Amino acid sequence: MSGRDGGPLRRRLEQIGREFAKFGAVGGLGLLVDLGVFNLVRHLTDLPVVRASIVATVVAIGFNYLGFRYFTYRERDKNRRTRELTLFLLFSAIGLVIQSGVLYAATYGFGWDSPLQSNLFKFLGIGIATVFRFWSYRTWVFQKLPGVGGDAVETAESFLDDPRDTRIDRVT
Repeated sequence: MSGRDGGPLRRRLEQIGREFAKFGAVGGLGLLVDLGVFNLVRHLTDLPVVRASIVATVVAIGFNYLGFRYFTYRERDKNRRTRELTLFLLFSAIGLVIQSGVLYAATYGFGWDSPLQSNLFKFLGIGIATVFRFWSYRTWVFQKLPGVGGDAVETAESFLDDPRDTRIDRVT
């Protein structure tokens, strides 16, 4: 650790904390979209519970992509949008399977299908899938630009902390 600011580990934890807070803000709004659409579809149509959940999740996935791209990860690489969107949809689909699996097991495996139980298990499934999504989006989908964040920033900050150190390898 390096004295006054707590060092690279603290900076890294603060960076991840800020990223997680932004992810949570978008995800929280996406949760409201998901649960709102889910309950509307359940009450206005005759779709079975898991199908209603899938419709709601697909709407929330679209909402979340816009929020993640233009808010949470707006500084990340934007050059490969087709790849980004493909991976986002792939990992979102895996998350959809996770959360639908929880709801399916509760509804058809245990017979817990009252509106309260459906919402509870949908919420639980979303929570489990969110852990997977956070990891996969930040690792594979919204990649850092070279020289932005992470080690490059820490190395540059270390160099600035000691201006007498003129070694080139400290900044590259």
